[in-house]
Amino acid sequence: MPQWLKDAVFYEIYPQSFYDTNGDGIGDLQGIIEKLDYVKDLGCNAIWLNPIYDSPFMDAGYDVRDYKKVAPRYGTNEDAVRLFEQAHKKGIKILLDLVPGHTSDTHQWFSQAKQSTDSPLAGRYIFTNSVWEAPPQYKFMCGICPRDGNYLVNFFSSQPALNYGFYDITHPDWQMPCDHPDCLATVEALKDIMRFWLDLGADGFRVDMADSLVKNDEEKIATAKIWRGIREMLDKDYPQAALVSEWSNPERAINNAGFHMDFCLDHCKNANNYLFRYTEDGENKGFFNKNGKGNIMDFVRAYVPGYEKTKGNGYISMFTCNHDTPRLTNYIEKEAIKLGYAVIFTLPGVPFLYYGDEIGMKYAKNIPSVEGGFNRTGSRTPMQWNSGKNLGFSSSDKPYIPVDSSEGAPTVENQKSDPDSIYKVVTDIIRLRHENEDLQADGDFEVVYAEENTFPFIYRRGAFVIAVNPSAKEVSVDIDLPVSETIYKINDSKAEDGRVTMGAQSFLMIKTK
Repeated sequence: MPQWLKDAVFYEIYPQSFYDTNGDGIGDLQGIIEKLDYVKDLGCNAIWLNPIYDSPFMDAGYDVRDYKKVAPRYGTNEDAVRLFEQAHKKGIKILLDLVPGHTSDTHQWFSQAKQSTDSPLAGRYIFTNSVWEAPPQYKFMCGICPRDGNYLVNFFSSQPALNYGFYDITHPDWQMPCDHPDCLATVEALKDIMRFWLDLGADGFRVDMADSLVKNDEEKIATAKIWRGIREMLDKDYPQAALVSEWSNPERAINNAGFHMDFCLDHCKNANNYLFRYTEDGENKGFFNKNGKGNIMDFVRAYVPGYEKTKGNGYISMFTCNHDTPRLTNYIEKEAIKLGYAVIFTLPGVPFLYYGDEIGMKYAKNIPSVEGGFNRTGSRTPMQWNSGKNLGFSSSDKPYIPVDSSEGAPTVENQKSDPDSIYKVVTDIIRLRHENEDLQADGDFEVVYAEENTFPFIYRRGAFVIAVNPSAKEVSVDIDLPVSETIYKINDSKAEDGRVTMGAQSFLMIKTK
């Protein structure tokens, strides 16, 4: 286990939207280098970069054309190395985004594979034996290639699926077992990509669609075996390199597949969803909505079993948002967001902060899709730095996605100086996390008070007890806590004389004797 993860707080950077230094309207690696001090001042000591590889950008870079080359719009491989070096000098780790399940249809591997079955890379992708065969339970692109056959895609039509084999073979004429030499060669090609970037200075990878490698693998047994083999490679050759999975099943991702971290994604009726975005009958019933219709026990039932099963083996990673998820400003107001972030950064595991969430950037509704973003484009708008042109993102007359043009749009400039800002809560809580091991990834976690459809929620992290009441009403609960001191609070709240009293939309952190 990489030791640095114990005190890691990640900042997700969507590179094309972060900071443009050459005026082309798209963010670049030099922009990230110039903003490293900003990331450090937030308290984040690690960065996850969305894909920076060469790509036609049909899916924002998740359609990779060359895994070993930085997209020219971002810079060069030398710029990536310089980013690694400058980040490391400031105590910041860098995870790249690994896309193992598919490539762009312009990748040289696919350019060879689609020509004929005689290609040396004919087995790198999944083709049927005939253009007339396209079983409806799979998503095939039909009649496109010179090769007689149709190819499987993972997502968009431009993303042919790489071939790691099939666990349950239903069409033996064209489905390969996982131990077929062509499938094993795909795994080795993936390892080669990882070694390339780790040798250049990257500190690990976030893995896109980590559970999707082997097809017809319902229990993810064969997929987990591949990742376990990759974890063995890392433990041997790169013991401080870290892996975080886009899986959202911690028992499978951490215990079975060997990931160090697993994202708690915003899937319907999972832990993250129940906190913020859970909607029923057209009404938001997330726990942090001040309407008081959220049920903390939904979160507890979804979160605690996975935490208990994986404790000591790896970390569950909560996030404020990501590039695929609507920002919280789409669901709840500023006070509720402050409470939510205070909880995210005081839970166990390794937390992730999405760029711009620290200043309350809005989810942009009804804007045209850019680079395959569709409804996700609204969470990918440019970072808002100051009151200048394009809110400080770019000198271009036309950024690739329009910046927030609303009056009073939050910026780093106007939020850093606001004592009532989300920015202040984020930086305060992250600082407390760094200063106290009990609040970090490995610190103990215990639910102290959680009842059906009731407030507040109270939990213990070692010597610290944390209470939160997102509702619009004051609540009190009798709990005998040997209070030593109040460490941090948001709005009116107190713990004394065996009773915790939480004002409307409040947060309280105390230290016990």
